Amino acid sequence: MATARLRVFPHPEEDQEDSSNPSIPIRLSELYPLLAQAYHDNYVWLRDFENDELLVSNDLYEVVRAFSNCRPSA
Repeated sequence: MATARLRVFPHPEEDQEDSSNPSIPIRLSELYPLLAQAYHDNYVWLRDFENDELLVSNDLYEVVRAFSNCRPSA
């Protein structure tokens, strides 16, 4: 009976992705309707990402911050 021989090859470092620093660009115009629908329909998977952080441009951050200070509270 022949035994199988397995060889292990290390991955080159440049092929390994840094999972702690994702970098997939997406336009807000593509993301917003999907998140709005998931929020409106109370999709459970959306809660899995509640503590994730997003990187936004400085101008978007300033607009969102100003909006959160000006909108009427519930």
